Amino acid sequence: MKHFFLATLFLAFTSLVFAQEAPKSPHVTVEHNGIKIVYGQPSKRGRVIFGGLEPFGKVWRTGADQATEITFSKDVVFGGKAVKAGTYTLFTIPDPKTWTVILNSKLGQWGAYDYEKYKDQDVLSVKVKREILSTPVEKLTFTLPGDAVVFEWDDTKFTVPVK
Repeated sequence: MKHFFLATLFLAFTSLVFAQEAPKSPHVTVEHNGIKIVYGQPSKRGRVIFGGLEPFGKVWRTGADQATEITFSKDVVFGGKAVKAGTYTLFTIPDPKTWTVILNSKLGQWGAYDYEKYKDQDVLSVKVKREILSTPVEKLTFTLPGDAVVFEWDDTKFTVPVK
């Protein structure tokens, strides 16, 4: 009976631990004009994000949890460069003035931890100007107005034209 009680207690404790390891950020899907972006949506929560939590000059998953994915339903020109229809992992390299936006063909990556291992699967990288927002944005947000992909979080905004 004692072993049964201990086994039950162990299983209950293990279940509680694993239940608490669920992703902390909600996952969001935004779709418009044949473009779909799926990303984990972290919050600022009073933190310094760029140049703090996310250092300048290092590859970032551009969201929380699993790396952000972007799907194009047809061939497009993304930031001035041709991209075939399909789904790609979207990474960025934050910088105080100019961000690098990267599309990589290796799907299912968790964060950017293995980016270097799959760097040879980059489809393209484009440089975009970082805009400084006067009012910080609490939750990381992608929008798809017209012919662009727009990213906003904390004091940062960037836009990648899509045709």
